[in-house]
Amino acid sequence: MERAILFFGLFGLFLTACKENSLGSEWLHLFNGEDLTGWWANRAEGSFSVRNGLLVAHSLDLRSHLFYVGDQSEPKAFKNFELVVVAKGVPPKSNSGIFFHTDYELRDDLGHLANGYEVNLNTSPTVNRKTGSLYDVVDLEKKPLDDTQWFETRIRVEGKRIQVSLDGALVVEYIEPNNPVRKPSRKGRLLNPNGGAIALQAHDPESIWYFKEIRIRELD
Repeated sequence: MERAILFFGLFGLFLTACKENSLGSEWLHLFNGEDLTGWWANRAEGSFSVRNGLLVAHSLDLRSHLFYVGDQSEPKAFKNFELVVVAKGVPPKSNSGIFFHTDYELRDDLGHLANGYEVNLNTSPTVNRKTGSLYDVVDLEKKPLDDTQWFETRIRVEGKRIQVSLDGALVVEYIEPNNPVRKPSRKGRLLNPNGGAIALQAHDPESIWYFKEIRIRELD
């Protein structure tokens, strides 16, 4: 009986692995747990660091964004992908975000990125855009989990479809329309047909976020 249970357990793991491999390429780990190799901050140098194996986002002055560039000077563009980020914020009101389909362009002197989407990370109990929100597009008004403890954000982009899951629970399902209506300040909040960069945000001196795993796989 025990051998049968073990066999079916291993067979289940095998099927899961086959399913994962059929969905896209192998996982690429963007953060090595040692330093910021492969990443570049657009301003406010020192806002990102690595401590005790964790990537720390803590702005010392200005809002800053950390772009994944790999071994190039320009960000690596990801079009259809699944991105997994394991993170936690410091209470009581730490703000950050995960950006995708973005680039270096800024829309103002405050350092807001002009293009792409943001999945919000925010531990504040008073904000209307809770962690997991597709910022200013699909906003979550109720806190989906305790974001001061380690949790997984999974972002899946395939064609025009954007999905956001937190600890395995789907919280955002959005299909970008052909002619999306955006505020003037958010006119660049669109999917880029050629794909775009992955970036993390260091929002302000009062906000601290820790990241311990960042991995991505491109979808066929």
